[in-house]
Amino acid sequence: MPDLQVSIAEHYHERTKYDPETIHAKSQALNWEEQPIPFKSYKFGTSIDLKPYLSEDPNRDGWWQRLSKLLVCSYGLTGAIPTSGEPHYLRSSPSAGGLYPAEVYLISRGTPELPAGLYNYQARTHTLLNFWESDVWTSLQSACLWNPVLEDTQLAIVVSAVFFRSVWRYQDRAYRRIFLDTGHLIGNIELACAMTDFRSHLIGGFADEALNQLLYFDPEQEGAIAVLPIADLTQIRENLPLARTALPTAPKLDYPRIPDGGLLSYFHQATQIPHNPNAKVNWKVPEAAEHSDKFNFPFCHRVSTFCDPIDWEHDLHGLEQTMIHRRSTRAFSGEPLPIGELKAVLDFAYQPQHYIEQNLDRSPDYFDLNLVETFVAVSGVTDLEDGCYYYAPKAQELRQIRFKNFRRELHFLCLGQDLGRDASAIVFHTADLRNAIEQYGDRVYRYLHMDAGHLGQRMNLAASHLGLGASGIGGFFDDQVNEVLGIPQDEAVLYITALGRCLHRASRSRQR
Repeated sequence: MPDLQVSIAEHYHERTKYDPETIHAKSQALNWEEQPIPFKSYKFGTSIDLKPYLSEDPNRDGWWQRLSKLLVCSYGLTGAIPTSGEPHYLRSSPSAGGLYPAEVYLISRGTPELPAGLYNYQARTHTLLNFWESDVWTSLQSACLWNPVLEDTQLAIVVSAVFFRSVWRYQDRAYRRIFLDTGHLIGNIELACAMTDFRSHLIGGFADEALNQLLYFDPEQEGAIAVLPIADLTQIRENLPLARTALPTAPKLDYPRIPDGGLLSYFHQATQIPHNPNAKVNWKVPEAAEHSDKFNFPFCHRVSTFCDPIDWEHDLHGLEQTMIHRRSTRAFSGEPLPIGELKAVLDFAYQPQHYIEQNLDRSPDYFDLNLVETFVAVSGVTDLEDGCYYYAPKAQELRQIRFKNFRRELHFLCLGQDLGRDASAIVFHTADLRNAIEQYGDRVYRYLHMDAGHLGQRMNLAASHLGLGASGIGGFFDDQVNEVLGIPQDEAVLYITALGRCLHRASRSRQR
């Protein structure tokens, strides 16, 4: 039997770590004949074409234009890579390996524009497929344990995961990447709502089985991951107060020996919330919701990160274009990054209150940012000494904890990817996993990775708008990251975002 003092979340995290001594022995050759299609199809339903509403034609219905923009900026197709067969489509939200495990559903309570029912967003054709015509809002409220945000809203987005799309490549570790990808998508939805006079409210505490049944999922293949009620800010009654986003589960300490290949499924089932429509939930936001700086290293070098906010242009046009044209960087030039640009990336990710005048949400929903910490390994930033820094978002400063250029070590830590070696700065998101489990139970593993992905997506967009390159990295030697960079050992590494100059952009700059 596994160690009964270790919860299933800790067990999963240890089992799915990459280790330099075992990674090659555990790696499996991909069966390309089984590569999953990243689009869901239905044999029935009625399609609503959203493409005509992408234009700014003032004669078209404004509500439909807003919804069309919201969906295309969140998860729509933005490009295609030619292959010998069907092109490999790119989307506005990044995904590990370009596998796109997430599906997006829209639930309507019944509005003058959209009849009550269930809709799937068909990204390939930018259409809404109505596959169930019925009033299911009360069932949604019950599955969400009567979250008060659903009392006055009329629409809700549900994000699901089709597990095998990621499992095909990443095996049991895919669970981490699924929730990081969902965090990217949540970040896009939040920002796209700000551009379209909507406001998304995040719900991570729901009865999994009830929600899966509502959407007719085969739970072995697909599961609900997050619910986002969408408030229409043009309607006064939908300007809603914030509510608690995360609910706890009891830690699971007693579980059998789980074979490789079955760990993801078992872990997902073990972190579900049972359906109790009579449960009394305190949905009030906890008073200590403000992020506090966890580490205050004595006598360390401190660098302020105060800076002017990024200008997203009139009506957030610059943000919209960035979301559509963003691409993950495949190679960095190794050239230095101006310190002001690193500060701006951190500012947009962590200081949303600086963007109120640009009509962005001053308090976007996360699950619990107090649980997520940030470290930055600097290898080439002007006016900033090389080394590893802790980023203190409340104080808005970088605190140096290691004095060294880590390019060679970062190349190793990132599984030999040149991105790790050539980046100017690499951001690490971490969490004290045991402490997080004490607060929220094993379900917190979902929350942590979605929050890390959300922060990573804000950094992606900020970097792209500034003309920088950014790439999320979900594969790394977990324990060695802490040892090499001096990150406290009880901090579990969740996600990495590499920042730097794109190789092709640097080449064009030299040519000019």
